Amino acid sequence: MDLTLLQKIAVWAVPVLFAITVHETMHGWMAWRLGDPTARMLGRLSLNPVRHIDPVGTILVPGLLLTLGGFLFGWAKPVPVTWENLKKPKRDMALVAIAGPLSNLFMALVWALLMRLVVTLATTESVVVIYLLYLGIAGILINSVLMVLNLLPLPPLDGGRVVAGLLPGRYSWQFSRLEPYGLPILIVLMVTGVLSQVIGPPVMLVMGLMTAISGLSANSFYLLFSNLSG
Repeated sequence: MDLTLLQKIAVWAVPVLFAITVHETMHGWMAWRLGDPTARMLGRLSLNPVRHIDPVGTILVPGLLLTLGGFLFGWAKPVPVTWENLKKPKRDMALVAIAGPLSNLFMALVWALLMRLVVTLATTESVVVIYLLYLGIAGILINSVLMVLNLLPLPPLDGGRVVAGLLPGRYSWQFSRLEPYGLPILIVLMVTGVLSQVIGPPVMLVMGLMTAISGLSANSFYLLFSNLSG
């Protein structure tokens, strides 16, 4: 069954908002646990998407990519972190960074378990059942992509911050100087198709694992997936 653009938006909106919101909230929560209350004081330790939405990164870019049928990704307003407040700034910034991708892995698992619950309890293929399955697939996909994408060792992505936290002082500083060029590099990689080649295999690996957890057959999963992404 081919989905209309409005149907696709109705499916994608919830998982995308949750994925981005929880990702940023976990950055702020980890920073708070490690001694920096900045995000909490600014009201960013919240699951209210309005507090995290970036009009361009959360709405415009994903909407255009969904319309064009391209590689779907987006971003939210970064959670502010005052590194001077952290107990061990270099180490703790890496922990703050890794908290985001780990939250996406957890959310992918939650969506897979929701699908398994639906598959187990559903007695008919009602509209609600099909919608929940589409939600689950969208949730698994967007969280898998966000996790793998953010783990790339490129500042200002989370993976870049983790690498900076692991490198010795001088090398860490030199590596961090790449940050102003990170987004242009990422855009070039995306436009040339290199990005999809790099993150495609690990994304499919995570999705394959979640497919097994969901209880759907591989054929059913990828049939729904093709309808949603086509």
